Amino acid sequence: MKKLMLGNEAIARGAYEAGCSVVSSYPGTPSTEITEFIAHYDEIYSEWAPNEKVAMEVAIGASIAGARAMCAQKHVGLNVAADPMFTASYSGVSGGLVIVVADDPGMHSSQNEQDSRHYARASKLPMLEPADSQECKDFMVKAFEISETFDTPVIVRLSTRIAHSQSIVTLCERQSVPVKPYEKNPQKYVMMPANSKKRHVVVEKRQASLAAFSDESGLNKIEWNGRSIGVIADGIAYQYAKEGLQNASFLKLGMVYPLPDKLIREIAEGVETLYVVEELDPFIQEHVKNLGIEVIGKELFPLLGELTAQIVKEKITGEVAAHAEPFAEETLPGRPPVLCPGCPHRAVFYVLKKLKVNVYGDIGCYTLGALPPLAMIDAVICMGASIGGAHGMEKARGTEFSKHTVAVIGESTFIHSGITGLVDIVYNKGNSTVMILDNSITGMTGHQQNPTTGLTLKNEPTKQVILEDLCRAVGVSRVRVVDPFNMDELETIVKEELAADEPSVIIARRPCALLKYVKHGAPFAIDSGKCKNCGACLKLGCPAIVKDGNVMRIDPSLCNGCGLCTTVCKFGAIEKAGEQQ
Repeated sequence: MKKLMLGNEAIARGAYEAGCSVVSSYPGTPSTEITEFIAHYDEIYSEWAPNEKVAMEVAIGASIAGARAMCAQKHVGLNVAADPMFTASYSGVSGGLVIVVADDPGMHSSQNEQDSRHYARASKLPMLEPADSQECKDFMVKAFEISETFDTPVIVRLSTRIAHSQSIVTLCERQSVPVKPYEKNPQKYVMMPANSKKRHVVVEKRQASLAAFSDESGLNKIEWNGRSIGVIADGIAYQYAKEGLQNASFLKLGMVYPLPDKLIREIAEGVETLYVVEELDPFIQEHVKNLGIEVIGKELFPLLGELTAQIVKEKITGEVAAHAEPFAEETLPGRPPVLCPGCPHRAVFYVLKKLKVNVYGDIGCYTLGALPPLAMIDAVICMGASIGGAHGMEKARGTEFSKHTVAVIGESTFIHSGITGLVDIVYNKGNSTVMILDNSITGMTGHQQNPTTGLTLKNEPTKQVILEDLCRAVGVSRVRVVDPFNMDELETIVKEELAADEPSVIIARRPCALLKYVKHGAPFAIDSGKCKNCGACLKLGCPAIVKDGNVMRIDPSLCNGCGLCTTVCKFGAIEKAGEQQ
């Protein structure tokens, strides 16, 4: 049977066909759909973990217990999960363990352009990289086999274009892979120094075996064509090079660590000029140069962003497509990212701007509060950093500074990695004010459940983390809950908590406007007879409110009737559509 599949869907299918039993992940674009598709397979236990480190630990535990297991995350999520992953390289596996990481060249939805191939080398773990959806599925099956054959976790790396592109996949039946009997083996799995030193020796021996496997496995293969140009490429870069260079010979890399030295030397000897085509860092190029082989790579290709077939062709052959210049000159309307109409975060930033406070932000939809006209976030570093960052600001500049500063974080991100920052504030006698923007869902990655929603990945009812109780439990005495659309009350509460001489938490609670159960009603309209063109409504930054010449109007196709704009209009000019006199 054949099916058109996203790369992420094919990864999930591959885990299913490989007999995977346990999957634990944390959502993050471009990896999110992997685990959402996994949830469709009842044969696999799947969950959203509170963060990537926990997800990795769950998968490692399942592997030690004898089951085939997997965790998936985006590239910055692998940073969070790196601690257990590096040590799992020493301990090895019982059941196969596959770690899926999705990089984001071009930063479509990420705060950096990290190249996760470096993690394979640093942790001494094998890494596979598929180039289409069929390989996504096949490489997952192969990854579990490699994991158990070589007693190692295996990393499968995707990029945004592979994760989110579609191609035909041939489906197979699920393998019957029983969970192995559990055997106590503290010398292998208790990573205290005496045991770890012995396991390090095992890791180095494994490296040599994996290097030989990389040359012989068939995951890396030479495609001979013309001998003038030779290209070494991996993943989506291979697809671009293949499309742009019709007569070149290729070393297609499906296993990017360890790299196949024998095949690299073979293609180098068989072509006149050798190129490496890869996105982001010169990971492959540096290895080839270290072999003493002359190769061209980042001298031609950009270190930043994504490649295209046209870039590859132009850089190597000098040929420019006839359509390139006219297309580049076309003017397209801008579509800057913006908080959705009805978003509860808009009211929060409107109030904070009115109060002229400093805002240390975090990762989520609310990061868009940094953009005009709200423009109310001073810093964003990584998930959970807002709370520790605000505490650091206070310790650097004093308590008076903290009385004009708030940390802003979403409820899902707070669970992910904000709790420990709050503990730090309380324990170290800080005075920061933390605002948890609780919109009842993990919003930015597409509405995934989290421990505060009371539902699991499969929408099964479960225990719900009560944020108020959690904050009080770590030692915060001042915990306030407010509907952000009640902006007068919100403003009063923010003023009171900033003035307090102890840590405080404000929970701004209102569901995401895009949740299916949220109904606002008819759109609003502006009565031009009452409107004074003061522009107060524009300061909200709602995309439904526009200035058309000298007239303010509300686009009914965008307005969802939330009514927030009515609270800032002092002239009563904004009314439900059809109610104007």
